[in-house]
Order: sequence, then structure tokens, then C-alpha cells
Amino acid sequence: MLTDKTIRNIKPTNRTQRLFDGGGLYLEISPAGGKWWRWKYRFGGKEKRLSFGTYPDTGLADARERREAARKLLSAGIDFGEHRKAAKAAGATAAATSFEVVAREWFAKQKAKWADTHADKVIRRLERDIFPWMGKRPIAEITATELLKHLERIEQRGAVETAHRALQTCGQVFRYAVRTERAGGDPTGALKGALTPWRPMPFAAATTPGEATIVIRKIGSSTSRPIVRSALRLSPLIFTRPGELARMKWAELDLDAGQWRYFVTKTNRWHIATLSKQAVHILRDLQPLTGCSEYVFQGGRDPRKHMSGNAILVAARRCGIEKDESTIHGFRHMASTLLNEMGRWNPDAIEAALTHKLPGVRGVYNQAQYLHERRKMTQAWADYIDQLREGEQAPGLEQAG
Repeated sequence: MLTDKTIRNIKPTNRTQRLFDGGGLYLEISPAGGKWWRWKYRFGGKEKRLSFGTYPDTGLADARERREAARKLLSAGIDFGEHRKAAKAAGATAAATSFEVVAREWFAKQKAKWADTHADKVIRRLERDIFPWMGKRPIAEITATELLKHLERIEQRGAVETAHRALQTCGQVFRYAVRTERAGGDPTGALKGALTPWRPMPFAAATTPGEATIVIRKIGSSTSRPIVRSALRLSPLIFTRPGELARMKWAELDLDAGQWRYFVTKTNRWHIATLSKQAVHILRDLQPLTGCSEYVFQGGRDPRKHMSGNAILVAARRCGIEKDESTIHGFRHMASTLLNEMGRWNPDAIEAALTHKLPGVRGVYNQAQYLHERRKMTQAWADYIDQLREGEQAPGLEQAG
């Protein structure tokens, strides 16, 4: 254990010295005579170091107090270094229990398992609608009445959906605060039914052969730039979400085997998408344009990044697909509806192609991918789309495949 006398009397040498106090705390003395408090700790299996200030500005008692505060957070599963970054980002290093500091800390933990687009929406919602009003408030002191007042402010500008999503996000932050012993409860539970009712609108989708024919033929008339047009043409052929398609990487593709292996953040597991001959043809045509890049669908402004999922929707609107006809996500609904109505395919194989988790106990134990059947189904679906595009009339479902 160090003493103030030992620290005062230590003389610099031609090498850096370290005097250890215990619990990972030590004083580092440079050859020039500078004295820095350091704390060594492990988090996530990695050794890390933090600075606790310089001596004598930070005395021995202060350094020990900071070490104990950091160790308390560490025992709760919180990386003190990340916690300090969150406090700095919030502009409130002294307010370690403010709503904004806790929320940013929670966000840093969650964003690694989210898609970039979703993470951006969550943090923007907090920064725009919550932090300005109650970000500096101690999280343990925020009441349901106070939170409702801020949520109603969002409602008053007509953003009912945003108010509901903000309530949901705040609930997750409060529950994280409870788990890390910085709040005694979650006030959002008392607000059930307090906001204007809102129900998510279903994605517009073409769910009959006639409707699908119109949408598919409009896609064929697209005049968007080649990369975006390729993404739009590929969208109905595979059953992925728009954001997942936009982030497709060449390294994930095996065109010879006709498959795409990627991580589905929605279900937190890897998925193998089977590719029809038509899909492989589109991708091979695109390879000379973007094959030297990481992403199949490069961004228009920065080729090092992928295009946004919204770029595909813009291309769909430009070729005449109206809002009430279909969204890009609606292509999944189209495939699910028409494939199920064909009656030829195992419903579980269709759900697997859509990366849906089966409900109940079956969803826990049934991890089958149905690859063999999905290869046939994917090819039959692509052939069916060709019939819709090229036939004089939309073929009946019984003609598919």
C-alpha cells in the first residue's frame, strides 16, 4: 500500500517507474518527473488501463476513491472506460446517473447487435425528443408523470408512432438503470394506455397474381443507375429485408453454389439464402462494377459504404410503383402469400426462407433450414416471376414452377 510520504519522496530515474497501491491502482513516474495515476483492469477478457489524473492534483485518497467507484461499476458488468466515454459524450461527466449518461451507456451495449439503420434511428430519437428535455435529470428521480409530459409533446406534433417508440426505448433504458442499481423502478409501466392508440400499418404488398404482375413489370421498366436497378430487380427474387440486401457483401456470396450466407440481426443467427439462376445472373452482371469493393451495392456518394435500403424504395417509386401498391419489404409479403397459396411448399420452409422464427416450443427446438426444398422453391419462384413479367396474362398459381 502506498503512502503520501512514499509518493512525495520518490525520485525520477532514467526509466519509467510504477508504484502499486492494490486493486489495480498504481502511480507511474516518468523520467521527467511526471506522476500519473493509472488503473489496470480486465473487461471482456481483455486487459485495459485508464488514467485517474496526476499527482499532486489528484491525491492518494482521491485516486483510491475513483478506483472503488470504477470497481463497483465493473462488478455490475459495466466497462468504466465506456461509461466515462458516455458521460463525456453527454457533456455531464459529473452526472453519472443522469438519464442521458445511462441511456448512452445502454445504447453502446446494444448497438453491436443491431443493424446500423436501426441503431441510427434509436439514438436520433433519443437525441431529438428525449435528451433535450430530461437528459440531465437524475434517472432515479424521473416519474411517470414527467415522462408522459415529454411524450405528449411528441404526440402534439402528430408523431404518434414516434411517441410510442420513444416510450418503448425509455422503458429499456430505465430497466437497464434498475439492473445497474441506478434507479429503483421503471416508470413506463404506469403509462400503459396513456398515449394515443397507434397500430403499425402493414406493409403494402401485391398479394394476387394480377397485382404482382403490375409490380414486376414496372420493375422491368426501371431506368435507375445500374447498381440501384440491380438491387431493385433482385428484391422480389430473394426473401431478405431491404436493409439486409443493401448490406450484402461479395465475401458472403458463393455464386457457383447459388447461396448467400449472412447474419440476420433480427433473429441473431446466421442464415443461408438460396439464389435462383436469375438472381445469380443479376449478381454476375454487377460483378464488373462493384466486384473489387466490399459491398455488392455501393453507396452513390461513398463507394466504401453500402447504399441505403431507402435507395431501393426510391427506385421503385421512380418506375411507378405507388405507395399503396408495394414497399420493398412488401416483396416478402408477396412471396409468402403466393407461395403459401400454391400449396406445393412446406410452410416451415417458406418461414425459413423469410428468416422467421417459428412460434412457441417449435421455434426453440426446430432449427432446420430446409435448404434442399428452399433451393427448388427459390428457383420455382423466380421462374414464376418471369412468367408474370413475360406472359400476356398473369398465370394462375397452379402454373407456377
